[in-house]
Amino acid sequence: MMNCYLKIISPNKAKNDIDELMERDGFRNLSVHIGSKGKVSVFFSKLFSVIRLPFVLHKDDVLLIQYPFKKYYTALCRIAHMKNASTVTLIHDLGTFRRHKLTADQEIERLSHTDSIIVHNGAMKDWLKEHGCKVRMCELGIFDYLSYSSPLHRHFGHNPRRIVYAGALGLRKNAFLYDLDKCLDGCVLDIFGRGLDENIASKWHNIHYHGYLESDKFIETVDGDWGLVWDGDSIDACSGNWGEYLRINNPHKTSFYICAGLPVIIWNQSAMSKFIVENKLGICVSSLSELSEALNHVGKEEYDEICASVEAFRKKLVDGYFFREAFADACSCMAKRN
Repeated sequence: MMNCYLKIISPNKAKNDIDELMERDGFRNLSVHIGSKGKVSVFFSKLFSVIRLPFVLHKDDVLLIQYPFKKYYTALCRIAHMKNASTVTLIHDLGTFRRHKLTADQEIERLSHTDSIIVHNGAMKDWLKEHGCKVRMCELGIFDYLSYSSPLHRHFGHNPRRIVYAGALGLRKNAFLYDLDKCLDGCVLDIFGRGLDENIASKWHNIHYHGYLESDKFIETVDGDWGLVWDGDSIDACSGNWGEYLRINNPHKTSFYICAGLPVIIWNQSAMSKFIVENKLGICVSSLSELSEALNHVGKEEYDEICASVEAFRKKLVDGYFFREAFADACSCMAKRN
């Protein structure tokens, strides 16, 4: 019996981190690598990896599949079962929410072919169950974030308080940013990323745009007090397709901020809000209009306690703790079932 995976070149940091963790832990890579990182090379790498799979997968092996795997996902599961092997599926995104590429029924039908699923959190598990998924599920809790970079030490007492936002800055995903300036009483927002309408941004008073910063450089140099996790159309709630997705998913941005040593501000209706509060990793707000008031209630003792928790979790994230725990849980449950 061996733990196996298919390493497919991807621009996705979360997927690449899982690949690296599996390589570190001695998983057998069954993929075929062809050419460069271009779309054509990736397409043929996936295709030939699937074609080769029946010849390299063995009885009782466990194949980890990172989902979505586009059109080949069902084929991977069927080949594994044909070889009397098992599959564990780690969900990164659900097509039902992500650009609405699948209906809920189509998503559940696909996922029904695997033996075990690693979901982001309890809310995602509940959503899948409510829509008919009967596969055994384990919770990840939070995505790991591999990095050798070390963050700056956080100090309480910045005036104004500095909030950081990093990610896609376009209107399609983050229209809320363009209404946020008026809410930042006693705060400034430092934003990093691509896609910002700089003509509009030039009129802001409390928001400062720093352009794109490579992730390790961000972790090493970002100077702020909090990292903001928010998506969607509105400052009053995480609305729209992207905002509503926060109700069931774990944004990778959360892990990025923690890896950078930043306590988190997150929507109180998001799936991760309970995790953030229970582990003292930040605060929750129902609306960004509450930001100043919410931060006024955080004193030095509480902030220092949150920062200590963030540092403890950062050490776990950079070591791959949460994936390893979830994968071991998934394999253990399959063994008990068999």
